[in-house]
Amino acid sequence: MMTSYMKVIQHSAETLRTALVSDHQDLAELYSKYTKEERHLLEEGFHPGQQHSLFQAITVHCDSDWIPAHPEERQDFESFYRDPHRKNPNASHNTIYIQTIGSFGEVGVKTDLYVEWLRQYCQAFFFGLSVKLLPAVTVAETGCTFRVNSNSHNLQILTGDLLRFLCNRKPKDAFCIVGITMIDLYPKDSWNFVFGQASLSMGMGVFSFARYDDNFYSRNYAGRLKKRLQPKQADYSVFDGYYTPPISSTLLLRSCKTMTHEIGHMFGIRHCQWLNCVMQGSNHLEESDRRTLDFCPICLRKLQVSVRFKIAERYKALLHWMEEDQKPASRPDEASAPQSALYIPKPTEAFHASKLWLHSCLDILEKR
Repeated sequence: MMTSYMKVIQHSAETLRTALVSDHQDLAELYSKYTKEERHLLEEGFHPGQQHSLFQAITVHCDSDWIPAHPEERQDFESFYRDPHRKNPNASHNTIYIQTIGSFGEVGVKTDLYVEWLRQYCQAFFFGLSVKLLPAVTVAETGCTFRVNSNSHNLQILTGDLLRFLCNRKPKDAFCIVGITMIDLYPKDSWNFVFGQASLSMGMGVFSFARYDDNFYSRNYAGRLKKRLQPKQADYSVFDGYYTPPISSTLLLRSCKTMTHEIGHMFGIRHCQWLNCVMQGSNHLEESDRRTLDFCPICLRKLQVSVRFKIAERYKALLHWMEEDQKPASRPDEASAPQSALYIPKPTEAFHASKLWLHSCLDILEKR
């Protein structure tokens, strides 16, 4: 039986300082190259939970949350920096590629925009790198194994087959390639499902947004197959017209959070156990929703030393993505349609708290 409780994971200010700065002189000197304002922001993390604090402690709510269920060694900045296996982008490998697999909804402007919104968000989040979309592929084109889940009666595709497909699609200038899909995933027959799977050494990952539909666990979930189908392997017609979740602000937020978390692993950033952070592990949707949208100071330093961006410039790019007004897009075949019919605003209502947080960060960085 699952035990529910509330536990706050507290670290002393000194422990957090060591995790961020390091006791070693070379890394402390590297840290000293940040501006006074940048250090002020990063050191906000030493006192989480205080009034007006920008960073919060991690809370564990039950035994099935990630930290109690998956004990891991904590990764401070020093252990990240010294990791001989981590990969940095360089001049010849500086592009993140996104590969969509299967349908993302009805063909049209909103579906196209949703994938483009994800690309733009990743480009702001991993500021300084290029993020490109590869041409969309159907499930049939991947040649992957699939099944009907015997419990939830929805279609699932095998992650290992998708990773092999991505390996063959990976461009030469890729820092990494990530596959995204609205179809549920499973890693092997004995598993019920998996949110995603990655090969960090190969710079590849695949993950699904299927379970981010608010109705996924409902008996009325539209992705449940009405008949007890047992489709034959290689008969991919079962995916034709298969249900995809409606594009909402909450789905966009959850998708952005998952994508950036998984791509963060490609840099060698492990699950965060220091502060509330997008790099925290999550075992279930409620826990994933508790995660903040951005990095804690320790994980931010890990990414910054890998990509070399200015912290303020990255925050401005994220804020611009959340606040920009989507201009109506006209397509040649719809030139005669009224502009209002083509105007689809980006649904950023769920990002409101993040917008306020970014403004507060920039107040410190720019002494506003």
